[in-house]
Amino acid sequence: MYYSRKRPMEEIQTELTAIWSCSKEGCNGWMRANYSFEDVPSCSQCHSPMLRSMKSLPILLDSSYGLKTGTIKKNFKK
Repeated sequence: MYYSRKRPMEEIQTELTAIWSCSKEGCNGWMRANYSFEDVPSCSQCHSPMLRSMKSLPILLDSSYGLKTGTIKKNFKK
């Protein structure tokens, strides 16, 4: 008999997330809105303008999330 030591995988939690998606017909490029550095970015694959939309994506735990918006306070000691 075979006994697996692997635990069953937990279901990944998702949330509705704002994204930028490519406006070109055949391109499937997209990026999370909070990771773009421009107000209206261009697609990195085909350089077309991007449109803002929503997508259900896995939740990311990122400590630098607020760097773009300036919501994270930095505690540096000199």
